[in-house]
Amino acid sequence: MTLDATTLPMIFATLMGVSILLYVILDGFDLGVGLLFPFATPTERDRMIASIGPFWDANETWLVLAIGLLLVAFPAAHGTILTALYLPVAIMLIGLILRGVAFEFRAKVPLSQKQNWDRAFFAGSLMTALSQGFMLGMYIMGLDWTWGHAFFALLTAGALAVAYSFIGAAWTILKTDGVLQAKAVTWARGGIWGLVLGMGSVSLATPLVSARIFDKWFAFPEILTLAPLPLISAALIGLLWYALRHLPTGSDRFAWFPFVAATALMCLGFAGMAYSFYPFIVPEKLTIYEAASSPDSLRIIFYGTCVVLPVILGYTVLAYTIFRGKATSLRYD
Repeated sequence: MTLDATTLPMIFATLMGVSILLYVILDGFDLGVGLLFPFATPTERDRMIASIGPFWDANETWLVLAIGLLLVAFPAAHGTILTALYLPVAIMLIGLILRGVAFEFRAKVPLSQKQNWDRAFFAGSLMTALSQGFMLGMYIMGLDWTWGHAFFALLTAGALAVAYSFIGAAWTILKTDGVLQAKAVTWARGGIWGLVLGMGSVSLATPLVSARIFDKWFAFPEILTLAPLPLISAALIGLLWYALRHLPTGSDRFAWFPFVAATALMCLGFAGMAYSFYPFIVPEKLTIYEAASSPDSLRIIFYGTCVVLPVILGYTVLAYTIFRGKATSLRYD
């Protein structure tokens, strides 16, 4: 493979996209667990925290990697995107900080103050989820601030927050048992409609904001080639709905299915968005080739990424391997 001015931007766009997807899935269930805090008892919250404790720091690494790749590989796009989304990015960072502080403090403060830090953990999760959903909506709308675009971004903000709560409930189903698992099934039954709303609104709006994207999806024969994406998504949603009506089971069979199905749906949705916007990194304004750094700079970054990426993948796989199985009681000693 030749690392030239055409190949390198495509490699880095793919790496950045995969990093964003992994962040949405992995930190998505972390955020979802936090969003479900108000519906759980104090004891259940401890177990929910125990289910994400070994993973949540590593999960956020993918966001750092994605933003880092955007900065060094596509500096022109980095400036345009973050300038347009400065306010929601700032809110997201505040939410991430608040969530991180609350995660540690809730286990160290006197019992009488623990509930306040549980509220802070929920607030940080909510701020992060809503701001990310708002950024998604504004990105789809081309980063142009109008009342109509802001309204759509508010819709995607709410839908993504509910979708995160769904995958958080699916994770809780996978990692717990007993009363908490049964509660998580109930939460997932309600949250699945947020997942449907979010995917549906994004899928319908994306072709409408650009004639180019509309033609990519609905011209012949592309419409036939791409038909499996919505059909598989609809089938997965139907299977999810059916599975949630029959969970939990006495033998804990299929407790893994809601989380795996939610992950598959997010992957399908991301694949659709990637296809829609390629080759643009700033919708309808800047392609990955126009925004990319010089080939010499990208080669140096590529070699560094070849070292860093396996390390991140390695410790992520190691963490999920060591802490597989059901979450036990929470301990900080």
